[in-house]
Amino acid sequence: MNILIVKLSAIGDVIHTLPALSALRRHDPDAHITWVIEEAASDLIQGHPDLDRVIISRRKRWIGNLRNRRSGGAWQEMRQFIRELRERRYDLVIDFHGLFKSAAIVFLSGGRRKLGYDSMQELSGLFYNEKIPEDMSRHAVDRYLDFVRYLGVDAGAADFLIPVDEANRTRAEGLLSEAGIAAKGAFVAVSPQALWETKLWADENFARLCERIALGLNRPVVFTGSDAEAVARIQALMTAPSVSLAGRTTLRDLACVYRDAALLITTDSGPMHLAAAMKTPIVALFGPTDPKRTGPYGDGHVVLRREMPCSPCFARTCDTKLCMRQITVDEVYETVRGKLAETGTG
Repeated sequence: MNILIVKLSAIGDVIHTLPALSALRRHDPDAHITWVIEEAASDLIQGHPDLDRVIISRRKRWIGNLRNRRSGGAWQEMRQFIRELRERRYDLVIDFHGLFKSAAIVFLSGGRRKLGYDSMQELSGLFYNEKIPEDMSRHAVDRYLDFVRYLGVDAGAADFLIPVDEANRTRAEGLLSEAGIAAKGAFVAVSPQALWETKLWADENFARLCERIALGLNRPVVFTGSDAEAVARIQALMTAPSVSLAGRTTLRDLACVYRDAALLITTDSGPMHLAAAMKTPIVALFGPTDPKRTGPYGDGHVVLRREMPCSPCFARTCDTKLCMRQITVDEVYETVRGKLAETGTG
């Protein structure tokens, strides 16, 4: 059985697909399973024990080269990608993404069974010969597991396997050790970034919160993320010391950092899902999105959110951002303090 999984991005979406991968592997240990993914999230599945092959789509680079009139290299790379895609005859192709860019890959693969959602989003439904309904009232993890249930596979309990290795663990421990943090569960991790401006909480709020954690709870604060400058702006508003690992970790290194944290305070973002996969308790700040669909999966997490007449709006821009502005520093601090006490690390 040759199976192709198409889930291109982003970090959280890729993590949400991992339980479906594990279920497919448990059902057919001898299957050859390939995953097509975009470069930014590929670190999450490279070397995954349930995968036989990873094919990377560099779509954004190809588009950039075409726009900048470097078409020769782009066309050559795209032809090579298609050749890699067609090296194996797939019995089953599953599009977990459900957009035109993923459905086109399903079509180009030449797979026999092409399975996707019964949706015409970006005309994706035209490319499949088998479809299932998508219940948007349920969490993404459970929606993706509907594919394996449709195939007659026992989904079982959701299993999030992030393929960290000893090198990842050593790098994470080294970064924490450099900052004087050695004990597991000794620090609070903070991920203040998000791709949508409507998901962001004010820098001043993060600064005040982290000062109270550092001084009032006597807990080291470790900032994570990809944007070191954004974290530096928050640190500049603080008088208490803090540590920034922003821009210094791979995704798998970051998974190891989160594994050792007492908890993570985060916006609705990829790192939130990475911490949930590592079973780290989470205090998540939600605004325009719906935690029932994309909140931290599993037990032991707390979502702080304001019900608004317009929520969830899923808007990437907003003139007021009231839903995030009305989450207070006091509320988050008390939640963190209670969570630390509840987990026995307070």
